[in-house]
Amino acid sequence: RFRNDPVNRSTFRQILQQPVGITHAMRLMNQTSVLGRYLWVFRKIVGQMQHDLFHVYTVDQHILMVLRNVRRFFMAEHAHEYPACSQLAAGWDKPWILYIAALFHDIAKGRGGDHSELGCRDVRVFCRQHGIATEDAKLIEFLVREHLTMSRIAQKEDLSDPQVVASFASRVGNERYLTALYLLTVADIRGTSPKVWNAWKGKLLEDLYRYTLRGLGGRAPDAGAEVEARKREALTILALHAEPFEAHKPLWDSLDISYFMRHEAGDIAWHARQLSRHVGSAKCIVRARRSATGEGLQVLVYTPDAPDLFARICGYFEEAGFSILDAKVHTAKPHKGSPGYALDTFQVVSPTLADHYRELVAMVEADLARAIEENGPLPPPGKGRVSRRVKSFPITPRVDLRPDEKAQRWLLSVSASDRVGLLYSIARVLARHHINLQLAKVTTLGERVEDTFLIDGPELQHNKAQIAIETELLEALGA
Repeated sequence: RFRNDPVNRSTFRQILQQPVGITHAMRLMNQTSVLGRYLWVFRKIVGQMQHDLFHVYTVDQHILMVLRNVRRFFMAEHAHEYPACSQLAAGWDKPWILYIAALFHDIAKGRGGDHSELGCRDVRVFCRQHGIATEDAKLIEFLVREHLTMSRIAQKEDLSDPQVVASFASRVGNERYLTALYLLTVADIRGTSPKVWNAWKGKLLEDLYRYTLRGLGGRAPDAGAEVEARKREALTILALHAEPFEAHKPLWDSLDISYFMRHEAGDIAWHARQLSRHVGSAKCIVRARRSATGEGLQVLVYTPDAPDLFARICGYFEEAGFSILDAKVHTAKPHKGSPGYALDTFQVVSPTLADHYRELVAMVEADLARAIEENGPLPPPGKGRVSRRVKSFPITPRVDLRPDEKAQRWLLSVSASDRVGLLYSIARVLARHHINLQLAKVTTLGERVEDTFLIDGPELQHNKAQIAIETELLEALGA
């Protein structure tokens, strides 16, 4: 009777549509068990632990934290925290749609099955019982069903691939759905644990939002036009730095379209400024700068290519105490009879970066170049320290190797407990099998890492070799 009373249903909707006090009201209702009595499905997740090493809250606490995060996007006093989200929220007409989606996005956790689909059914019933218009109800159902999609694509797929963006644009359908999903996704990741969110993840999500918004505007994916636009923007930046006319040309002529698709114009210009005088040089060139996101370093490596180069670079970062967030690997064409060159970029973080930025930049530029040029045998991976939580809740390593959608390259997905040197252990296995790495995306979820690699190599064409690679990777992950 309490749940079916029309007065109570009307009151609950009014609470969600109040200009202030929504989070406080929901927390108070949860503390007094009123929320679980009114939303019967919510009662099942009150106090439910999440044994996944990146959620530090119980399910009900996490849901209310996500609700709080969404609320803050609509509050002027919090606009400085996430300006992009606050700006989008300012143009959003029905905040309560996002509040309901936040309440239901994880409400089916622990029931078995896909909690996104089960939660979608629950919220469909809620919308019908509370007289929510069909158009609004469809959006809420979409948000609950797809609440993990944007995070997965941004952190694990190649955003430079027009087909990836086009597929996601087709999935969201329109700008309203895209904006709502973006706001909920940011609030959700921020609500898992203070360790999980970082500026790099924020940039990946913002990039995916911008690329998809452009696609939804009716522009078909056109890699050629996109590359030309980025080149023009990069040339404008180079002109501002008074770079000699066409000094960039030998470098750009040696790079294929994938390089320009995977880098923003600002990065392309920075690379040209650093490397235009060194094209074809036998020396290893390493340059570093503070990341544009304000978190970590961007590291650029240009050197004659070698089969174990990626592993060697990962080994240096492991020894120096850096964590790699992202890596892009390119092979430049030979220059005037010289061998092929590697142009690799890395996004790395260090606990001491904020206090010793200039010293770290100088150290990386000198020491990494030295480590590459020494060219000795790869050292064995160190024994990375494992946290107490990982010891209590160990994660079974998983390796998945499959061809990409075009069957031209391979996607390698790895999931394991986080530890220093994990990426180096993976890179050593790939180097041993002469696997070429094109892209590495590293997702750290608290104490767990989920790495995705875009790779190719002749050994991948043989089933026996694939099994050997997967077996060796599992051994390395469990070491």
